[in-house]
Amino acid sequence: MFVAIDVADVAAARALVTAIAPHVGGIKLGLEFFCAHGPAGIAAVMAGQDLPLFLDLKLHDIPNTVAGAVHSLAPLAPSILTVHAAGGHAMLAAARAAAPPATRVVAVTVLTSLDDGDLLAAGVADGTGPQAQRLAGVARSAGLDGIVCSPHEVAAVKAVWDDGLFVVPGLRPAGSDVGDQKRVMTPADAQALGAGVLVIGRPITAAADPAAAAAAIAATLA
Repeated sequence: MFVAIDVADVAAARALVTAIAPHVGGIKLGLEFFCAHGPAGIAAVMAGQDLPLFLDLKLHDIPNTVAGAVHSLAPLAPSILTVHAAGGHAMLAAARAAAPPATRVVAVTVLTSLDDGDLLAAGVADGTGPQAQRLAGVARSAGLDGIVCSPHEVAAVKAVWDDGLFVVPGLRPAGSDVGDQKRVMTPADAQALGAGVLVIGRPITAAADPAAAAAAIAATLA
């Protein structure tokens, strides 16, 4: 279970990480935090923590630019780094080649804030499931370590890519507010379907007691 630290302040983020560290498997820091504080902010939050870093920047550009960005991020030693599968085979392969061996590069397929109607408006007629499977195939052929997909797609992709790393956001404990997510599931159900990394944010970070919320969710997992 990786927790998405969606607070903007470095000190607040560090305090939150310290509080939840005993109950979680890793920390995810994303684009908003990175744009506000850069590599120095990431390093400050993770300093002294014995937790893996998931750097969720969803890189998407021409292959040379993405490779250069991945190379520049290497000093942060992310355990997981995201790129967009829609960038294509060459871009994905370039990202994997530029990353340190210990960094698992995973490709975002279809954002969990999108549904079939959103894809139809963008010209994808057959929906989120087939699109996620197509993009997973591109990621696998490019040598990536896995994908990011909603919990609703993970079982179908795992059936044809058993050793892939499946990073699954859009998770909400039973009864919690789904927010801007459209394709959601409980963490335990996603784990049962084959999710390898469970990404959980606001149900923990917005809780009155984040440590207790993290412990409660962890207790539901195998």
